[in-house]
Amino acid sequence: MHMLYNSDSYAVVQIELPTSDVTLAVEHHANSLTRGGYEIVDKFARKELFIEGALAESFKEGVEALIETSPSIEEFDAYLERFAGMAQQPVVMH
Repeated sequence: MHMLYNSDSYAVVQIELPTSDVTLAVEHHANSLTRGGYEIVDKFARKELFIEGALAESFKEGVEALIETSPSIEEFDAYLERFAGMAQQPVVMH
């Protein structure tokens, strides 16, 4: 897990899990295959969302484009708000 962003409103964590050995043998890619995605936590709504696959790739591309413009915290939070609106899972502390 890698904490990518943490503001008063949101936190974004990148989660990478290694693929299984069976998948590696089938795919013929030995070293760099991973699966995973991004967890986006809306701190005020106390909800989280895990995105993976095509949506995660779209999220990553949007973040990279936004970073090129040197965004303010407010601009970055506004970008995250578009994804956080899909959050359904309540944040539960153990």
